Amino acid sequence: MNRRTFLRRTALAGAVELGLAGWRPGHALAEPPPETTRIRLFRWPSICVAPQFVAEELLRAEGFTDVQYAAEGKAEAALASGAIDINSQFSAALIIRLDAGDPVVFLSGLHVGCFELFGTDRIRTIRDLKGKTVAIPDQGSPQHAFIASMIAYVGLDPQKDIKFVIAPRTEGGPMLAKGSIDAFMGFPPEPQELRANKIGHVVVNSATDRPWAQYFCCMIAGNREFVRRNPIATKRAIRAILKATQICALEPGRAAQLLVDRRFTPRYDYALQTMNEIPYGKWRDYDPEDTIRFYSLRLHEAGLIKSSPQKVLAQGTDWRFLNELKKELKG
Repeated sequence: MNRRTFLRRTALAGAVELGLAGWRPGHALAEPPPETTRIRLFRWPSICVAPQFVAEELLRAEGFTDVQYAAEGKAEAALASGAIDINSQFSAALIIRLDAGDPVVFLSGLHVGCFELFGTDRIRTIRDLKGKTVAIPDQGSPQHAFIASMIAYVGLDPQKDIKFVIAPRTEGGPMLAKGSIDAFMGFPPEPQELRANKIGHVVVNSATDRPWAQYFCCMIAGNREFVRRNPIATKRAIRAILKATQICALEPGRAAQLLVDRRFTPRYDYALQTMNEIPYGKWRDYDPEDTIRFYSLRLHEAGLIKSSPQKVLAQGTDWRFLNELKKELKG
């Protein structure tokens, strides 16, 4: 048995041994098998969605014999096209795609607080971004959607008051260090790296600063047709990912090592910081519907979507699996 196989098996064994705060496999065993034994997720560069990666063996325990992590293209487009089935990602970016007519649906919250806005000495508050330059990977990207939401919340116009510069996400930190941009929105392991190298300073931390800390950052979503055709598989996949949040919360060292051994990230220390800083175990404490309503309103104010929050909720959410799992996964 090689190291990777050993870690996978011990992670699953440890989860069962701990009972994951009362989560036993009885419900899963009583259910029919999933309609499909293949599940496709996205391989994000961000490790804040660690439960999606840590869940691999839990997904296999749910009956998925073929667990794939796609790395090509953009996650939102891959989910809409059906190239992936289930994915964890920042809610606001997906709301923009929903407004454009993409067949995707929100299924559950995952965690709060992974994005951090870094700025130069000239940036102390969100309002200080007026007239300044901010790097984003692309229009409609998670970084763009989050910054636009923040700008709209303080009464500025993200389409007029901010100069967005398109740059690969790997260049944002170096650009901030050189002073060629004024601010950069990072997600793990970028904030950990920026802090370690003393680049810029944190203007907003979505894990601690209100109102951002009151709403889910990343949520679980699915391709609408996959969910329609495979309700049992959908519930089983969500259950595996939510169980994995407890592994991240209760055994951060184990979760961090799994991320490194499976090559989702190279740095154990940054991964461990992420596991310790994000409150993975508190997914029950937040309302996913409030999150969708909040970000839909911010994006509407920013002029990035036309749909009202009520329309987004009506057309782009399905909480039936989450409601069942809240009763089942007690702890």
